[in-house]
Amino acid sequence: MARLTQPRPQPIADDGDEFTFCSTCAFSPVCMEQGLEKSRLAELHCLVEHIGPFQEGDHLFREGDPFTAIAAVRSGTVKTCVFDSSGREQVLGFFLPGEIIGLSAIHSERYPCNAVALDTAMFCRFSFPAIATLATRLPGLQQQLFRLLSQDIGKASLLAGDYSADERMAAFLVTLSRRFAARGFSARRFRLSMSRTDIANYLRLAAETVSRVLRRMQDQELISVDRREVEIKDLPALQLLARGLLRE
Repeated sequence: MARLTQPRPQPIADDGDEFTFCSTCAFSPVCMEQGLEKSRLAELHCLVEHIGPFQEGDHLFREGDPFTAIAAVRSGTVKTCVFDSSGREQVLGFFLPGEIIGLSAIHSERYPCNAVALDTAMFCRFSFPAIATLATRLPGLQQQLFRLLSQDIGKASLLAGDYSADERMAAFLVTLSRRFAARGFSARRFRLSMSRTDIANYLRLAAETVSRVLRRMQDQELISVDRREVEIKDLPALQLLARGLLRE
């Protein structure tokens, strides 16, 4: 198994500066389009709280907790999951730096799942009442919230349908690549913070199947894998394999 030569630090969403918010934040398009500064947002009482670090296994929130805030991942990776009556876990999704967690709680006003850190994670927490108030004053913010909700729904439905293990894994890797790239990180080389068991659970596959598919993709020189480090070597071929799931 080929070893990737240079270990890379986990990506982190930048903090911007005294005038602007993080360029990687999911709300940055609105701030930039509106030409807003931090001082302007502070005047509108939209306070952002930095929280963490959360260690592997720590909960950001638990299923049933009252919904008061959404959070943007600054560093680390988070999984969302639920447990059935028998205690079996179902992994719903993974969240990377710059992405927003908690949007699915808006309707019920309670978190419908658990959010668990997969490694050391830091967050920016946004009071949802403050965001909702701000949305009435800033054209574009409400629209951005709707876009983020739509993306959240899209992630949940990605794996619906009768697809092979290779197609599911290809779609998973291509989607991760695009999400990292959208935040300014490498689209070709990244770390899988989630375990093979979590990936298998999310893809509705057996853990042995995930390991077997990764080995096959490496043998085909589509990817290079060293423990949790992945390098995509043939992105067009992966995209072709994933085209059915990605509706391309």
